[in-house]
Amino acid sequence: MTTAEAQDMAMEMDNKLPSLTVDPLTLQSRIIQSKSIQSEDANAGNSSDNQEMETEELTDAAEQPTFQKLSAQASRAGGKSEYRRIRCPAHRYTPLRESWEQLLTPLVEYLKLQVRFNTRTRSVEMKTSRHTLDASSLQKGSDFIGAFMLGFEPQDAVALLRLDDLFVESFQVTDVKMLRGDHLSRAIGRVAGQDGKTRFAIENATRTRIVIADSRIHLLGSYGNIRLARNAICDLILGAPPGKVYNNMRNVAKRMNERY
Repeated sequence: MTTAEAQDMAMEMDNKLPSLTVDPLTLQSRIIQSKSIQSEDANAGNSSDNQEMETEELTDAAEQPTFQKLSAQASRAGGKSEYRRIRCPAHRYTPLRESWEQLLTPLVEYLKLQVRFNTRTRSVEMKTSRHTLDASSLQKGSDFIGAFMLGFEPQDAVALLRLDDLFVESFQVTDVKMLRGDHLSRAIGRVAGQDGKTRFAIENATRTRIVIADSRIHLLGSYGNIRLARNAICDLILGAPPGKVYNNMRNVAKRMNERY
């Protein structure tokens, strides 16, 4: 094979092999296509995130429905009115007549109840109406009148309408210790004190109100305060000296002032 033939064969092989050079226009078009694909992927991701957020908002809205507040009349089946009757003891008839305006004002203006006094049965009757807004108004009004019938002043009993954590507790002196005759009288005297001084000291220290009706004692206040006052009264009934009880009440008042 001559040199000329070898050169011709090499040229033919070069023509058959593909060209390794890249056209700049082709490269630029491929770069533009890759950028457009990336932007499309980003838009698709944002749209999917927005759809997920909208779905979560819809589920949250579905989980928290809002309803209009029902009145006491509408909450009753068939729209019937509720009715309560509180009997008036014989010894509270005169105080009820004198304090009737003070008792009637919060019941009618605040609780929107219909109230009357039945002279034949000597009882206070209350009933809900279409103007009553709260379903628990009748129970609050019943507790308020019941506290007055036990002997509490209207200014103290009205706290039952304003606060939800107040209660009335009653117990007999003989529930603590079986006493009879003069022993029972002396125990009641120790609880009341001279001119009511011991009772006032317990009331001021424990922030409660106490009514001593013969051998029955009524307490008005929160649960913790009633417990403190009841413990002090029980100590007096059992025969503890008033000086020791006063000391305990001073410590209780000091702790409560530090707490609040």
